[in-house]
Amino acid sequence: MYVADSRAVAPEAPATTPSADSAARPRAGRRRAAVAPTVLALGTVSLITDVSSEMVTAVLPLYLVAGLGLSPLGFGLLDGIYNGFSALVRLVGGHLADRGGGRHKWVAGAGYALSAACKPLLLVAQTLTPIGLVLAADRTGKGLRTAPRDALISLSSTPENRGRAFGVHRAMDTAGALLGPLVAFLILRATVDGYDAVFMVSFCVAVVGVLVLVLFVPGGAAAQAGAARVSDTGAGAVRPSGTGAGVRPSDTGACAGSGAMSGPAYGSRSESGVGSKSGSGAEPDPGTGAGAGAGASSGPAGLECATGTGAPAGPAPAPRPRPTLRAALALLHRPELRRIAVCALLLGLATVSDSFVFLLLQRRLGVPDRWFALLPLGTAAAFLLLAVPLGRLADRTGRWRVFVGGHGALLLAYALLLSSWQGTAAACAVLLLHGGFYAATDGVLMAAASDSVPTELRSSGLALVQTGQALARFVCSLGFGAAWTAWGDRTALTASAVLLALCAVLALGLRPIRPSVPSEGLV
Repeated sequence: MYVADSRAVAPEAPATTPSADSAARPRAGRRRAAVAPTVLALGTVSLITDVSSEMVTAVLPLYLVAGLGLSPLGFGLLDGIYNGFSALVRLVGGHLADRGGGRHKWVAGAGYALSAACKPLLLVAQTLTPIGLVLAADRTGKGLRTAPRDALISLSSTPENRGRAFGVHRAMDTAGALLGPLVAFLILRATVDGYDAVFMVSFCVAVVGVLVLVLFVPGGAAAQAGAARVSDTGAGAVRPSGTGAGVRPSDTGACAGSGAMSGPAYGSRSESGVGSKSGSGAEPDPGTGAGAGAGASSGPAGLECATGTGAPAGPAPAPRPRPTLRAALALLHRPELRRIAVCALLLGLATVSDSFVFLLLQRRLGVPDRWFALLPLGTAAAFLLLAVPLGRLADRTGRWRVFVGGHGALLLAYALLLSSWQGTAAACAVLLLHGGFYAATDGVLMAAASDSVPTELRSSGLALVQTGQALARFVCSLGFGAAWTAWGDRTALTASAVLLALCAVLALGLRPIRPSVPSEGLV
C-alpha cells in the first residue's frame, strides 16, 4: 500500500530477508519522519469527518429521548444500531480493500461518502423505524471505511513506531471529536430550530472530508505501485549490500553474483525501475534490462546471474495468490490473532456506550439540556491529550498491558458514577477516565492486531477484530437499555461494572502470546 519510502535502504547493509515493514525504513543519513505522510493525510480526513459525526452524536441522545420521547429501551436499540451495525460490513469492507490490490482508498472513500449522505436524512426521519434505517446506513459507511483506513495506517508504518502512528491518527481524529460538540453547542445557542441546523452543517462538513480524501490521500496508480512494492519485497525488492547481492536467491530464483543484482520475477521494480541493475553502477538498457557494466543482471525473461560462469538461475517463484474471504477467515487459526479477537469481544460485552454514560452524567449532575452537547468535550479532550503518549507507552512496555489498563480506567469511571461523589470535580474525573480508556484501547488494539496479520490481508484481519468488538458492544447497548428500563439506571450500571471486572480478568488470562511466525504471506 502506501509504505513510506519503501525502496530506501542503507547502502552498506548486508543482504537480509525483505519484509513490508523493513521496506518502510528511510535511507541512511536521512532523518526519519515521526509518521508517514499517508498517516497525516488520513488523520486530516478523520479530523474533518469527526467534526461532522460528533456534531450529530453530541445532540442525538437528547434529540431522541427528550425531543422524540423514546424510552431507554428504544434508545438502546438505536444506540446499538449506531455503534454496532457497522460490524456487519467491516469484514466486507476489509475484504474488498485487500482483494482489490490498492483499493483501500476507494473502499474507505465509499464509506465516508455514504455516511455523509445520511446526515440530511435525519431531517425527515421522525419515528423509530426511519431513524433506525438512517443510522444503519450511516454505520454501514463507517464499517466500510474503518478497516481499509486502519490498514493504510498500519502498512505506512514500521513495527517500531506503529503504536505512535495509530496514536497520532487517533489524536487528530479526536481533535475533530473535540470540535464537533463545540460546534453543535454554538449552533444550538444561535438558532431557533437548532437540531435541523446541526444536521445540515454536519452534512456540509462531511462533504469537505470526502473531498480531502479524494484530493490528498495517495491513490490510483500510486496505490497500485505501493501495493506491489509491499507485496513483492519478499520476492524481489532490491537491497544493495557491499558485495552487490541484492536479494536471496531463494526469493527470486536468481544467483547473487559478483556485482550483479537480480530483478524481480513478476513485474516488481528494482531501483532502476526496469527490473535489473548492474553492480558496476551502469544503468540497464530499457530494451533488454541488461546492465552495461562488468556484471550482468537477470530480468524476468532470462533468469541468469553474473557469477562468471553464466550458470542458469533457479525457477521463478510462483505469484502470490489473490486474497480470498476464506483466507481472511482462516486468520483466526493464528493463536495470536484469535486471542486478541476473543479478548476484544469479551471486553466489548461490558463497554457501556458513550451516549448512556453522558445521559447518566446529566441525570446525576442535573446538567441543563443546552449544556448536554458539551459533555463529549471532556472525553475528547482527554483522548486527544493521552492518545500519543499512551501509544508510545504501548510500543515500549507492551500493547496488551496498556489495552487492559484502559479497561481498568473505564471500570473506575463506572465506580465514580455509582459513588456518592457529586459536583463538577466528579464529572471531570469521569470524563478524564472515559477519554483515557479510549486513548489506551482504540489505536492500541489495532496496533497489537497488526503484528499478527500478513500485509496482503491486513484490512481483513483488522476487520475481524473490529467486527467481534462492535457486535459485542451492540449486544451491550441492547442489554443496558433493557436493564435500565426494567430495573433502573443504577442497577444496570452495577451489572455492567461487575461484568467488566470479570471480562478484564479473563482477558488477562487469555493475553496474546508473541507471534510464532512472520506476519507475511497468505495463510
